[in-house]
Amino acid sequence: ALTLLFAVGQCGNQVGCRFWDLALREHAAVNKKGIYDEALSSFFRNVDTRRAGDGPDIYKGKICSLKARALLIDMEEGVVNEILQGPLRDVFDSKQLITDVSGSGNNWAVGYKVYGFQYRENIVEKLRKTAEHCDCLQCFFIIHSMGGGTGSGLGTFVLNLLEDEFPEVYRFVTSVYPSGEDDVITSPYNSVLAMKELNEHADCVLPIENESLFDIVNKIHQMTNSGKLGSTVRQNSLLTSSAGTAKTVQEKPFDAMNNIVANLLLNLTSSARFDGSLNMDLNEISMNLVPFPRLHYLVSSLTPLYTLANVNIPSRRLDQMFSDAFSRDHQLIQADPKHNLYLACALLVRGNVQVSDLRRNIERLKPSLHFVSWNQEGWKTSLCSVPPVGHSHSLLALANNTCVKPTFMELKDRFMKLYKKKAHLHHYLQVDGMEQGCFSEAISSLSDLIEEYNELDATKGGLRTDTSRLKIAV
Repeated sequence: ALTLLFAVGQCGNQVGCRFWDLALREHAAVNKKGIYDEALSSFFRNVDTRRAGDGPDIYKGKICSLKARALLIDMEEGVVNEILQGPLRDVFDSKQLITDVSGSGNNWAVGYKVYGFQYRENIVEKLRKTAEHCDCLQCFFIIHSMGGGTGSGLGTFVLNLLEDEFPEVYRFVTSVYPSGEDDVITSPYNSVLAMKELNEHADCVLPIENESLFDIVNKIHQMTNSGKLGSTVRQNSLLTSSAGTAKTVQEKPFDAMNNIVANLLLNLTSSARFDGSLNMDLNEISMNLVPFPRLHYLVSSLTPLYTLANVNIPSRRLDQMFSDAFSRDHQLIQADPKHNLYLACALLVRGNVQVSDLRRNIERLKPSLHFVSWNQEGWKTSLCSVPPVGHSHSLLALANNTCVKPTFMELKDRFMKLYKKKAHLHHYLQVDGMEQGCFSEAISSLSDLIEEYNELDATKGGLRTDTSRLKIAV
């Protein structure tokens, strides 16, 4: 099963760059013989570059030249050019890149309406060419941010395009949400306009907040600098820095934050890339975790957030890892799932962990979590035998939980503050095809979503009224 990854906009491409880098390192650590195997084929093609033209794919045997199954799209050239000059330059070729020079000016309408229509044919052609190399295309991944112009506008345009061209292929979106103190003044407009598209066209969205990433990075720095955890935390671990890459340039402030998102994606896709006793298809996440089509926003938490120096982890530490996955410090969004309602929850575990460890911890945690009455057994689990580099094991928890509602309410408030004053509207309305109706439709789509979460929240703590079911003889 193969996955095609779309990085759109500056943030999307920076996160994508970290993902490809870490994925290659992960495969290199496991694949010592340099053989092109099934694990690699899920995200990379093996191309014979000696032949003219595209070069045929080589399915078995030695790795010749790996090409990422990806499209890199940005309406400014800076980040994509940086990638092409960096250590990953051989993983992409010109057929996988779409760039412009002027950018979208932090305006969703420019990204969606102007560049979307201008580049539609080009994107479709490159999409089809890339998809032709996938014998069993299972999933599209889009990485973008919500606050700017290209990521939010062109990112959601691409999402629509994927639905038109390949309606049967699942669409996963990793969306980075701006914080309240965002320096892009129009970010509430861009985010709400993008939200309407995510509501309607995504199968699964992993919202990530800049604020949470920032907090996590600060915590890690405090821990490593305080000396308290000097023996247990390796400085410059893969999770918190790009130490060990071929890059010698100074690390940028966002690198550590992007690394955390890249690690989320590594864990999420580990089942597609490596063997395990209990592997989970990406499609299964959507099928098992999204009971209502629009309520497809999943809260992700990741542990460990730093690399532990001692690798022999006793079961007490293992249990701690499960507890951490349900603590707010490890979440990539500022929310409180414990005091809200779970629709479903997935645990993706990597490393030498037994099914019995998984079951024991679910039983231990279950009493403190509120699940909807009709899905008390709403757990989906996955075990992948290959841990991340430098770890003995790791865990990604994905919760479909009503706790995402405050994030959306806050976004709505910030939108309304601008919209009531009609602030900056003219920048949008002067774009061809953009009307004020787009704003009212977007805010009503968001309000409806909030209302759906409200209705579910209202059932919490109510008496469990199980409708009688047919008894099934086993």
